[in-house]
Amino acid sequence: MTRIISPPPLPIRPIDGNKGTFGRVLVVGGSEGMLGAPSMAGRAALKLGSGLVQIAVPRSILVAALTITPELIGMGLENGTDEEVSPVDELKAAAEKASAIVIGPGLGQSADAFGRLWALAQIEKPMVVDADALNLLSNQSFWPAWFKAHAVLTPHPGEMKRLAKLIGRDSVPTDDAGRIDIATAAATAFGQTIVLKGNRTVVTDGQRVYINHTGDSSLAKAGTGDVLSGMIGCLLGQKMNSFDAACAAVYLHGRAGEIAGERLGVRCVLAHDVIDAIPATVGEYEARYGVT
Repeated sequence: MTRIISPPPLPIRPIDGNKGTFGRVLVVGGSEGMLGAPSMAGRAALKLGSGLVQIAVPRSILVAALTITPELIGMGLENGTDEEVSPVDELKAAAEKASAIVIGPGLGQSADAFGRLWALAQIEKPMVVDADALNLLSNQSFWPAWFKAHAVLTPHPGEMKRLAKLIGRDSVPTDDAGRIDIATAAATAFGQTIVLKGNRTVVTDGQRVYINHTGDSSLAKAGTGDVLSGMIGCLLGQKMNSFDAACAAVYLHGRAGEIAGERLGVRCVLAHDVIDAIPATVGEYEARYGVT
């Protein structure tokens, strides 16, 4: 196991680039009562530098979701398959246009939600799997053979405990060594990159491991995980590999939380405040770690 000490440089930002240069991210999620999650993930991707971000959410909440972040492109999803062009086929067509996919924020665990995950995970593209998409995967008896995407899985300890059943584990340790061990075992068994969130977040692809040192209790609010998913999706869409994208996004996300806490007080930070702190974080990051 190779221990990575520093996160990687960010992708270069050509001065003559256009929105097509910087990646198209598709965020799939949202449900009644959870319309903010995909919007925040999408907004975070835009703020970090994605050229285009499309959110695919149930049609009933699309207008409200776009009101939160009008810079997003919207796609309304219908339930069921009675349309001439099925919702799954329409979603797969959108995914084919995307540079990277984020699935899970506010998704729910309905049959339609599972159908969307099942369809998209068969596409060999960079993907972030978060929240309810992780819970849907943990409901399987074993890691599914139909999962073909090159993914970053972002479980918090509760979600990791549910996923751990797929590798014969029933608990998630709290010490660094134990967290590294279970995250590495999952990454190896699933063939994916794991981001085990929490204090000193662990990132591993089974061969390398990075322990993040940024972040504090400013991030202990609903929605901040959706922000992280969007940030990882942004970097995947700019052709960073899964491990490097996860390491950079985790560092930036943690530092954005710290900056937001410095501005507002650690008790008072909301998820959108973390997004608003991304520009200051990026400036610091580029000065320290550079671009490539």
